[in-house]
Amino acid sequence: MATPTRYRLDVLGHPCPFPLVEAAVALEQLEAGDELAIAFDCPEATRSLPAWAHTQGHEVTALDHRDGSWTITLRKA
Repeated sequence: MATPTRYRLDVLGHPCPFPLVEAAVALEQLEAGDELAIAFDCPEATRSLPAWAHTQGHEVTALDHRDGSWTITLRKA
């Protein structure tokens, strides 16, 4: 089995719903088990990204807040 790869998506400054839209597009390109760290500063995405990930079967492995922005890490189902 291949080692999962980690990717980063920077959507800082993008208003909602674009962080979620761009995350969905990025995750489509990844293999199951790969991780995507998404940096964003839209407060609504702190709720919408985890909720969307759950409905798609992806795992939220981290959600960090620092200096007005967040990073959520998702593991692709």
